[in-house]
Amino acid sequence: MIYRASGQFKTTYAEDMAMFPLAQDRRGLVALLLFAVGVVPFAVSTYVVSSLLIPLLIFALAALGLNILTGYAGQLSLGHAGFMGVGAYAAYNLATRLPGLPLLVSFVGAGLITAGVGVLFGLPSLRIKGFYLSVTTLAAQFMIEWIFSSVSWLSGGSATMTLDAPPMFLFGYRIQTPIERYYLTLGIVILLTLLAKNLLRGPAGRAWMAVRDMDVAAEVIGIRPFSTKLLAFAVSSFYAGVAGALYAFVFLTSVDITAFTHERSFVLLFMVIIGGLGSILGSFLGAAFIVLLPIAINRLATLFVGAVPTNLIANLELMVFGGLIIFFLIVEPYGLARLWQTTKEKLRLWPFPH
Repeated sequence: MIYRASGQFKTTYAEDMAMFPLAQDRRGLVALLLFAVGVVPFAVSTYVVSSLLIPLLIFALAALGLNILTGYAGQLSLGHAGFMGVGAYAAYNLATRLPGLPLLVSFVGAGLITAGVGVLFGLPSLRIKGFYLSVTTLAAQFMIEWIFSSVSWLSGGSATMTLDAPPMFLFGYRIQTPIERYYLTLGIVILLTLLAKNLLRGPAGRAWMAVRDMDVAAEVIGIRPFSTKLLAFAVSSFYAGVAGALYAFVFLTSVDITAFTHERSFVLLFMVIIGGLGSILGSFLGAAFIVLLPIAINRLATLFVGAVPTNLIANLELMVFGGLIIFFLIVEPYGLARLWQTTKEKLRLWPFPH
């Protein structure tokens, strides 16, 4: 009887088209935001904030960008971490070559530069799709890694290929402590998540889903597949670029191309698959699952030290990842987000079985 739509009448078009039409959803979201802002950073240690919460939010943002491209537009990408690397190096070069440039402007500029690179590598999507397009994006990943490893002007000329990120100032205030970095990351993630939510509810999101479901039929009804796919690549790459800048400046405090390898691209894809394709919530659930699962495995493995071979424990994480991906593809292809949606539907019908 708690989760019900009964008694909530819509008297205007704006109310009927609201982002969260049910009052329970709005209250739950506000409570979650208040908890994330006012409770979480003070209830846990600085280690948890800097090593778990900050990367979780950054990976959720990167997974959201990949979900826009793969889950909503239907364009499979295996080079998303490469675009994160473009954003990291773009933010570094903007911050160091243009002294005095505001931090947020450098992040937005990094996202726009990455969007341009994403459009460039998205051009083959007009002719190829499916696994052929995924190979193209994987080639983009390797090409980006090679460029930043070879071109000294872009990588700062460091022999170690590791660059210290410049200090972060926001409106004259230096962001230095883990809690301050957490609030910066949380604010950017909330803002871009709301932007994505509105994009997906608008004409662009509907065009992406039409192209994903059947591009020929979408073209028949007046949607231009080429520009629609390029827009998806641009928006997805923008999110990846901002996430890469946050990952380098806020989490690592350094810029290193080895942090954006093809293995990271596969991890981001795992987040989207496990969390749920075509779901904003799934991006966050998948990121939380992937970030927290290794900790749970390590804690569980300590209980069996001596009884289980060490090499088995070392590879247990990869085995669990592979098994879970197979499980979700077979049993619940829409991931954790679909399970949450099913739970809400059952709550709305409870105590009736149908």
